[in-house]
Amino acid sequence: MTKKIEVDWGLCESNGVCMGINPEVFHLGDDDMLTVLQEEVTPEIESDVREAVRQCPRQAISIKE
Repeated sequence: MTKKIEVDWGLCESNGVCMGINPEVFHLGDDDMLTVLQEEVTPEIESDVREAVRQCPRQAISIKE
């Protein structure tokens, strides 16, 4: 089963913590809006995504399995 990154946009404040963990997955644009560049959680990025889930100050990021 494919795992995907899920963001609760109602909670996300675009703090950029996730981008600091992996800027190839999470991007904070000039408009201060977060973009998920890779929604599928592959084995190569899973540990970074799990770290972003743990460190998100608003708990807006999750992994949907």
